[in-house]
Amino acid sequence: MTAPLHLLADDNLILDTDSYKSSHFLQYPAGTTRLFSYLESRGGRYPVTRFFGLQYLLDRYLTRRVTAPMVEEARDLIEAHGEPFPYDGWMRVVNVHGGKLPLEIRAVPEGTLVPIHNVLMSVTNTDPELPWLVGWFETMLMRVWYPTTVATQSYHIREIIRAVLEQTSDRAAEELPFKLHDFGSRGVSSRESAGLGGLAHLINFQGSDTLEALRVARNHYGADIAGFSIPASEHSTITSWGKEHEVDAYRNMIRQFGKPGGLYAVVSDSYDLKYAINVHWGETLRQEVIDCGATLVVRPDSGEPPAMVRLAVNALAAKFGTTLNSKGFKVLNHVRVLQGDGIDETTIRQILQNLVVDGYSAENVAFGMGGALLQKVDRDTQRFAYKASAGLIDGEYRGIYKDPVTDPGKRSKDGVLDLVQENGRMVTKAYKTFDTDFPGSLMRTVYRDGEMLVRDTLDEVRGRV
Repeated sequence: MTAPLHLLADDNLILDTDSYKSSHFLQYPAGTTRLFSYLESRGGRYPVTRFFGLQYLLDRYLTRRVTAPMVEEARDLIEAHGEPFPYDGWMRVVNVHGGKLPLEIRAVPEGTLVPIHNVLMSVTNTDPELPWLVGWFETMLMRVWYPTTVATQSYHIREIIRAVLEQTSDRAAEELPFKLHDFGSRGVSSRESAGLGGLAHLINFQGSDTLEALRVARNHYGADIAGFSIPASEHSTITSWGKEHEVDAYRNMIRQFGKPGGLYAVVSDSYDLKYAINVHWGETLRQEVIDCGATLVVRPDSGEPPAMVRLAVNALAAKFGTTLNSKGFKVLNHVRVLQGDGIDETTIRQILQNLVVDGYSAENVAFGMGGALLQKVDRDTQRFAYKASAGLIDGEYRGIYKDPVTDPGKRSKDGVLDLVQENGRMVTKAYKTFDTDFPGSLMRTVYRDGEMLVRDTLDEVRGRV
């Protein structure tokens, strides 16, 4: 049987799982009525994670209603694929629960910084006949690793930039939100990745060229406008004037966008960055740059990033001058530098170190980060795991865990897990019963029986650090 054209796989949440999950309903012990699974970061690149993105996944997917045609399509596909299918169970979701998923999900508030090796989210079933649903949605819920990892990396880079800004600038608080700009939309695998990953970055910063992130913020996090950008050139808008008219292309940028108090960015290495700064910007157009009242942002886009930024800053300082701030560091007059090529955490550290050594404030430079921000991460960056940790079998509690002798680091937790504060630090608490009200919990019940119980705004998420 061929599914109707209007029932495509990406509309059917039953199919958003791994194939082998469809056989698991036959594998749990007879008498299993409850399962409890949890999500954690088992370690990785950073010592703390900034949890983010679950609200989008719940709102976008798990608030959908399962329908009989979805069940039929899933059975048709999965059985032809070689797996058994829990048809009666899924029809119970349709007929008894009105298509709403009988699950309860608890999680830490989005935006919270949580040390590694702690529970971030838990899932359990509310229908004793459908415990296997807890594992069925591991595949989809596990994908919260992606926005959480992007948010975590972006946060740690923010802290690197913050430290140098506070050391070298009188305007650290005003400058910080716009020091790392998202250039990653074209470097990710999908539009959804751009939206969710882009918004994960925007819980730490406010600069982005990823429009899809603004839509996700507006539709799922109540944000009218989540980020900002400025007029900027690309190579084609400069080189289309011809090499002999490069200066005219730059002059056009001043005339179009050089408004008092504004900013505009111009890629300036289509031919020769040093010549562009020393001759075009620093001599021919110098007075026009000053008189327009806007800030020119010169963007190198080739070469070795730390060297190119150092060249650009020193050349601009020689042509436009600097002002010494109260902390003894030089601030460029009328101009700034944006480095958006070859940027990652390592090059950011190198560039900032060079600025300090050369006596310049970090406010002179902003960074644009593309694929390294939104795509150069994976589930193992923070070693995310979603594991069952407790069950109710024949009416008795049973701890569930794995403990492979070949990799002790993969030992999973057992118990009904919660996150609490003890002696000033976050710790995971394990109950040996399902009958708990989770006293003192740092987690919240965010979803139950097909309904979202909590909806955070972007401002609330941002405010949790």
